[in-house]
Amino acid sequence: MSKDPSRPQAAEERSARIAVTLFPLLILAGGLVAVLTPATFTGLGPLINPLLGVIMFGMGLTLTPVDFALVAKRPIPVVIGVVAQYVIMPLLGWGVSMALGLPPALAAGVILVGCCPGGTASNVVSYLARGDVALSVAMTSVSTILAPVLTPLLTLWLAGRYMPVDAAAIGLSILQIVLIPVVAGLVVRYFLPRLVERLLPALPWISVGAITVVVIAVVSGSAGIIFSAGLLVFAAVILHNGLGYALGYGAARAFRLPTPARRTTAIEVGMQNSGLAAGLARTYLTPEAALPGAIFSVWHNVSGAAMAAYWRRRDARADSPVGAAHR
Repeated sequence: MSKDPSRPQAAEERSARIAVTLFPLLILAGGLVAVLTPATFTGLGPLINPLLGVIMFGMGLTLTPVDFALVAKRPIPVVIGVVAQYVIMPLLGWGVSMALGLPPALAAGVILVGCCPGGTASNVVSYLARGDVALSVAMTSVSTILAPVLTPLLTLWLAGRYMPVDAAAIGLSILQIVLIPVVAGLVVRYFLPRLVERLLPALPWISVGAITVVVIAVVSGSAGIIFSAGLLVFAAVILHNGLGYALGYGAARAFRLPTPARRTTAIEVGMQNSGLAAGLARTYLTPEAALPGAIFSVWHNVSGAAMAAYWRRRDARADSPVGAAHR
């Protein structure tokens, strides 16, 4: 019987779809337990950065040279998305913090979320939304590569107004827990492609488990402020994420990108590597500053999945005989 080369990819996509659907439920359950019994998880703090490194190594395993070739073939959509990522979200974080009058620690945390690169879950959500998946992978990859320089500089500029920011230490930390693991994953995939292909279906679940533990660690260290300022942080996260989607889509539309690329740009701009933000905030700012990143980790998966479902239903209606008759 001949082998179907599409099976590993199909299995990976199916596993990713299930993982991104269940992820908010798992992380909500973990966060709730952490709030109710914070003392149980006080020892998890030192695991945050190593777990983030595991997540980024997994991201590197999913990449191939073909993903980066798109940057040379179609540079304009990639540049539009990455520039929007590092302009819209940091400024939105600052604007939302000002508008809501957030306390300094929470404001710095919201801004740090905005200054981080795109989240790895955005690739799966872009696929579910029938966006341009190749473009999504390219945008995430490029924004991640630029993160050791742009994230600390933008955080220093905007969050430094609220509390001291050690930009050099943040940049070095991003290099260690983001860029080096991604490159290591790329190298492993290049030299051991068959082994990696067998592992790909398990990678989304490894990422889900790792980010869930990160959020539990952050929430357990911020349980007190959740009860005092929880609604305010939720409002900031929802506004930040929603406006990111809207302005990302608007930027792509302004440059007349096709509909799949518009959807991808919206998703890439609105969905952040908020687990990284939570880890950095806990290490270099305060436990309270890590709270927006933890909440963003839950919310952007819920909102992204909902938006993808809406676009898929709209496409299905447009493709139906009734929808086609009205076009």
